[in-house]
Amino acid sequence: MNRHGWLSRILLLGTLVALLFATLAAVDAASMASRDPVADRVRLMKLIGASWADLQAKVKAGSIEAAAVNAETIAVSTEHIPALFPKDSLAPNSRAKGEVWQKWEEFVKLARTAETLAVELRDKARAKDQAAVEAAVKTFAPQACGACHTAFRAAR
Repeated sequence: MNRHGWLSRILLLGTLVALLFATLAAVDAASMASRDPVADRVRLMKLIGASWADLQAKVKAGSIEAAAVNAETIAVSTEHIPALFPKDSLAPNSRAKGEVWQKWEEFVKLARTAETLAVELRDKARAKDQAAVEAAVKTFAPQACGACHTAFRAAR
């Protein structure tokens, strides 16, 4: 099998795995939640990070349409962010700053912005608009994840 065939199979497998995670993430966060909101949000953020890394790899490989699944996973996952930050859920292993609860409306707005940007990225990928997807990938991290992390996440 040639290199293109293997790459296509790998991308298809990655897409299927991302779709599975998107489906799981779509289940109501409250029903999935453990009694440890910090652990739940760490898992969710790792899922978002893995989806973002996979999306970037697909775009770099020229598989623009395949990146739509990852963007959908990110969009669905970001819907659950506010629910995973119950009031004052600070813990030694949490990187959340107290500002999350002091500036709750801003925090929720940033989560919604990330969701909106992920949906826009998904739609551009579905439309196979390579230039638009590449431009969105360049701005997504600082406008979505970075905006919230800068304001509400402590450095290690």
